[in-house]
Parts: sequence; C-alpha cells; structure tokens
Amino acid sequence: MKKIIYIILVLGVTFGCQDFEDWNIDEKNPSSVPANYLLTSAEKDLFTRMSSTSVNYNIFKLFAQYWNETQYTDEVNYNIRGRDIGGGFFLYLYRDILNDLREAQQLIDEDASLNANLKSTQSGVVEVLQVYTWHVLVDTYGYIPYSEALMGVENLTPVYDEDSVIYADLFTRLDKAIQMLSADSESFGAADLIYNGSTAQWRKFANSLKLRMAVRISDYNNATAQQLATEAVSSGVFTSNADNASFPFETAPPNTNPIWTSLVQSGRNDFVMANTFVDIISPLNDPRASVFMDDNITPYEGGTYGTGSAYTDFTHIGDLWHTPDLEGVILSYDEVEFLLAEAIERGLITGDAGTHYYNGITASILYWGGSQEDADNYMAQASVAYDAANWKKSIGIQKYIALYGRGFEAWSSWRLLDYPDTFTRPEVSGEAVPRRYLYGNDDGDVNSVNYEAASQAMGGDLKSSRVFWDIVGEGN
Repeated sequence: MKKIIYIILVLGVTFGCQDFEDWNIDEKNPSSVPANYLLTSAEKDLFTRMSSTSVNYNIFKLFAQYWNETQYTDEVNYNIRGRDIGGGFFLYLYRDILNDLREAQQLIDEDASLNANLKSTQSGVVEVLQVYTWHVLVDTYGYIPYSEALMGVENLTPVYDEDSVIYADLFTRLDKAIQMLSADSESFGAADLIYNGSTAQWRKFANSLKLRMAVRISDYNNATAQQLATEAVSSGVFTSNADNASFPFETAPPNTNPIWTSLVQSGRNDFVMANTFVDIISPLNDPRASVFMDDNITPYEGGTYGTGSAYTDFTHIGDLWHTPDLEGVILSYDEVEFLLAEAIERGLITGDAGTHYYNGITASILYWGGSQEDADNYMAQASVAYDAANWKKSIGIQKYIALYGRGFEAWSSWRLLDYPDTFTRPEVSGEAVPRRYLYGNDDGDVNSVNYEAASQAMGGDLKSSRVFWDIVGEGN
C-alpha cells in the first residue's frame, strides 16, 4: 500500500510540472486552415452543388425539363418534400460554401503578412463568390436568412430577409468587390481552380454576374437595372469562351464531375432525355444535338415528361456527360451575349440585339466542338433567325438550348422570359413548373416565427410563390 502511494506521489509531482496543453492537439485534424485551402474547398463545393443532378438537393435540370426520370418520378412531378430537396440544397450552400468563404475572409483580414494589394484582391475573389452564392439562394427561395445568417450558436433563429433588399445589398457588395479586384496583384494563384488567381478574369466574372442580376431585376425596377447593366458593360464583361467561369473536375473520385457520379459510378440508369427538350432541338438541325444526346435511338425520342420512361426505349444523355472530367460552368460567354441582347431589348443598354443573339449562338456551338461553318449554317435557317418583334421567344429558346445541362440558369431564364413556352405539366401530378424551391421540411419547427413571417410575406411557402423579380403579368 505504501508503495502504491509513493508511486502516485511521484507521478503527481512529475506530471504536475508538465504543460498539458500539447496533449490536447489533434495531430490528424488541423485546428486552423489557411484561406487558400478554404477557397479551393468552397470552389469545388460550389461547382459540385450547381452541376450535380442528385435528386437529394438539385433537381434544376428536371425543372428545366432537359431530362426525364425513368423509374422513380417523384422529382419530375415536383415532389420536393419527399427527399427534403429544399432543405438539402439550402444546407449545402450555407454550410459548405458560405461558411468556408466567411472563414476565409476572416483569415485574410487577420493575416498581417499580406500586403495591402494582395489582401484586396483575395478579399475581392472571396466576396464575388459569396455574392454569387447568395444570389443563387435568393433566386431559389425568395426570402432567406441573410443579415443574421452564419452566426452559429450566437443566433440559431435568424430572420428571413426580404429578397429585394438582399439583392440591393448584393449589388453594393459586388461593386465593392470589383474595386478590390482593381489592385495591381494576383490573388490566390494555383489555389484558385477557376481563374488561377487572375484578378482580371475575376473582375470580368464580377461584371458579368452584375449584368445577369441587373437583367433579372429589369421588370421589377428598370431604372436601377439600366444603371447597373450600363456600369457592368462599361467595366468589362466576358468577351470569349476563354472567360467562362468553369471548374476543372478530374478523372478520379472524389474530384469527378458529380453528373458522372450519378450517371456512371452509381451504376444506375435513372435519366433519359425529356420530350420537352428533344421536341425543341430536333427540328432545328442543331449541330449540338449529337453532343447533348446519344444516338441509341434515331430519330431522337424523349421520354414523356413526368412519366416513367424505360431506359432502353428513349434517347440517352450524350456521351460527354458520362465523362468524369467534364468541366463545370456557372457563368459563360454565350450566356453573357444573350444577356446583352436581352438588356438591349429591355432598354438597359444600347446596341444591336440581333448581333449579340447570333454571337451567343456561335459561342455555344464553338464551345461544344462545332465549327464556324456549323454556326453559320445553323443561323441561316429561318427557324433560328432573330425575331425582334418577339425577342423573348428568340432569345428564350436559343438561350435555353445553349444552357443545356445548367438547370438552375435555364430555369431562372424561363421564369423571367416565359420561354420556351412549351414546358409541360407532368403527367402524374399535373402541377405547373415551380417558381421557387420550398423551404426545408424542418424550417417551420426549428425557426417557426421567422419561417412563418417569410412565408406569409411571399404568399405562402408554396412552389407557386414568386421571387421578387418574377413579376406576374410580365409575359408570365
């Protein structure tokens, strides 16, 4: 017994003189992460979430009626509640993207080793990505937590801010970011997988995003949209496919394009082409058709949207979408050209809308591997010729084709232009195409007061409720 007491006393004296702080360090998981790493992670997560076709959170390609489901048809019938799709998309953007970008900005602010120019350009890049992500959230849901968001345990029940108010603040933030990107410095270098640290490219992206958002609000506030669009174009938007905001997915998991994950790695055959898209593109002799669609069925035949479609009986999605390293795109030059055409027709800027319309078509055909001759022959058809008297139809249809695979932007463009006007109600549910995602299934329980206030302000947490810029009567 005395021996045991003696050993305990010796151990107590020995360890009592030691500093135990080092014992609490997890050597396998870093306690802090450099801003560069957080930027890379946020970029990958952003493009993964926007590119994905996982029915657990991203069904925008189905909203845009590019694809149809084969066996399980809940999502093409706009059942958002079953898998809590609204909650999943909401969670991923806040938790995986905005949180990383917010922390990256904090680290940049605290880093005394950065000179003023580098701190400015890095902050500009982070801010542009934050603005893009917030704009996607607003366009998806309408009212969202914003001013009190991302506060963690300090505020577990944030208010849902008004969508138009958020947009106004995003324009202010975007202007500030553009100024930050004027500094004579690169930003993140190779850690930036979108533009490899080029501040000139990030500035073009910021201006192009500003143009997109200005066109979005043109029915809501044309005067403000005119000012913002003019500023964006004057400052410099995309001028070629080399400017595209794209992400280089890789050939091996876990860094593959998430579409490949769903179409190939999963070993499932869940999607075929929808008749909605096939019936639009097939009569146009479009050189992109063989890229967008497989030739397993000729002529092309899409499954009736909203009904179960046997995989072997209908046109499959093109081979390119079955490659793991297909790049992801969130904003492109062809889209910018269509936005310029639309901005001219809306009286936001001056110029020739037809020229930008044809530029957009050409840019898309060249991007997908076609030639200038292909583009010229395609545009020479009467069915493709620009109709200034019905510009919404011309731009709406050709922009929709050019945005193939980018469901969020195609769906958003349809909400603004109401073209293509051939979108159909699914066979089973008979519901109209949703104007927004529903909030998460648990939102009404965990943040009931603020959820109810936001829902009431929008006319209900309904798929038919509209984001502020989606004006009833403006062609839709």
